[in-house]
Parts: sequence; structure tokens; C-alpha cells
Amino acid sequence: MSTSRLTPRKPGSLHPPLVAVDWGTSSLRGALLDADGRVREEKSAPRGILMVEAGGFPAVFDQLFGTWMQTAGTRCLISGMAGSTQGWVEAPYCACPAGPAEVAADIIPVAPRIAMVPGLSADDDGVPDVMRGEEVQIFGAVALTGIRDGLFVLPGTHNKWVRVADGRIAGFRTFMTGEFYALLGTHSILSRTIDTAAPLDEAAFRQGIARSRNGHGLLHNAFGARTLALFDRMKTGPLASYLSGVLIGEELRAQALGPDTSVVLIGAPQLTQRYALALQAEGVESRTLGAEATWAGLHALHSQHNPQ
Repeated sequence: MSTSRLTPRKPGSLHPPLVAVDWGTSSLRGALLDADGRVREEKSAPRGILMVEAGGFPAVFDQLFGTWMQTAGTRCLISGMAGSTQGWVEAPYCACPAGPAEVAADIIPVAPRIAMVPGLSADDDGVPDVMRGEEVQIFGAVALTGIRDGLFVLPGTHNKWVRVADGRIAGFRTFMTGEFYALLGTHSILSRTIDTAAPLDEAAFRQGIARSRNGHGLLHNAFGARTLALFDRMKTGPLASYLSGVLIGEELRAQALGPDTSVVLIGAPQLTQRYALALQAEGVESRTLGAEATWAGLHALHSQHNPQ
């Protein structure tokens, strides 16, 4: 478990704080926010929902955030996979298009002063798509940047490409790029020739991006990560970046990216850096946000759900 103090507590605050929690599949993190949404403390632990036994969610929550909840009137909002069928309590999906007001209206109680944010659902040519947690990050990004219309991209295991119109999520598509990279790097023949733990090699990554444009398709281009090693044309470390470039390049091929497109990237730096480079290769500008988007989004939803 790690704890960091970012901003000292303001003495004499008139409003109780908010405990903002992002509870995902593999990790758990939270922030103590003052009435203005400023971060007073942050905590994290490797206690995602897959690491919590049945019925164990209240105990894990109390262990990490119980001290914060002791202040009279303090409330907590939880987003992410804790609201799934495998989580603490299921929060049904809210249908797109949806903004903070619609999502706040569907927040459900979990325990006294603790509530769960629903995920979002969309329909793509008759096939449903879903997200949990990313909607909060997008609302936070809108609040932080003031960008109410545009394309928001959230890299991760399952990447989200989200269209925002007038501050509301109009629709989105999910791409399993991160999971495919992990599968190819650990369970395919490519795992013999690449090192997925190697740092980013920008030159090899850009080479993979360029390769994805040849029109021969992912199933062919990915095999190059084996043959480049076989003929000693690329070393193990750079090969991982090359494969990453091929996969992300393929993902970008599915997007309608024009010269006037601008993108807001939200996520961990090691992933947003790659997407910024890939978008740059396409002549597309981007800006990047991290954890601050989550806290801003939960604060915005709290304001809608529990106005002062």
C-alpha cells in the first residue's frame, strides 16, 4: 500500500470532504478531496476486485479509507469495476448519450454515506459496448480542460475511443489492443522473441506504426515481430515496441482521424506517451491528463448527486 500527501488540509472547512475511489480490476486507489475538489491525500493498494474474496469489500474499504470516513458528514463515491457483477454491488449501466446529470441520477447506495457510480452502455450496429470508470475520467477531463466537444481516448487493457458532444458522452468504441499485446507477448510464438517489460524504443515503435499502414493487416504484420528477430534485424527489447506500434497503428486505422482532429488522452503516462506518438505520426495533436481526471470527475458527479 502506498500513501502520498499532496495538499495540506484547509482548517475550518465548512463542508465535509469527499472520499473519491477508483476501484478497478487489479488496483484500488482513492483521494480525499476538499469541498472545492482539491486533493488532500491519496492512497493506493493492489486490491482490485480480483484480489478481494466474496463478501470482503467492506473490510478492504475500511482498511484503506476508514480513517478518512471518520469525519462527520464525509461521503464516498466509488467508480470502476467495483460496480460490476463481480464487485461490491452491481450498479446497472446508464445508456448513452449521457452526461454528469444522467449518471448522477443513477448512482446507487452501497452503505451509509457510500455510493456507487454506474457504468455506461452504447450500441454499435446492434452490438452493445460498455465502460466502467472511464466515464468518470471523461467528465473530469471536460471539467479540467473546458473541451465539451471532441474525441477522448483512454488507453488501457481495453482502450476506449469516446465522442463527447456538449459535455455529454455521445458514444464510444472499445478496442482490446492492450489485452492482445499481453496475449501475443506471453502466450504466442512471439513471446520467444520479445520482452514486454522492455522500455519504449521510439524508433522501433514508429517503425511498427509505419508497418501498420501497408494494408496487409494485423495478422500478417504481427508475424514480423518473429521474422525480424529470426534474421537478426531487430533485438528483443525494440521488438516489443515494434509490436506495440503495429497494434496501436492498427487501432488508429479504424478511426476517422482528419487533419483538424484533436484528441484528449487520459491514462497512465507509459500508455498515453505511445498514443501521443502514434497520433503525432498521423498529424493529429493531443493533450494528456492522468489521475487528476478521475478525481475531478468524481467531484463533479458528487456535486450533481449531493449539491451543497
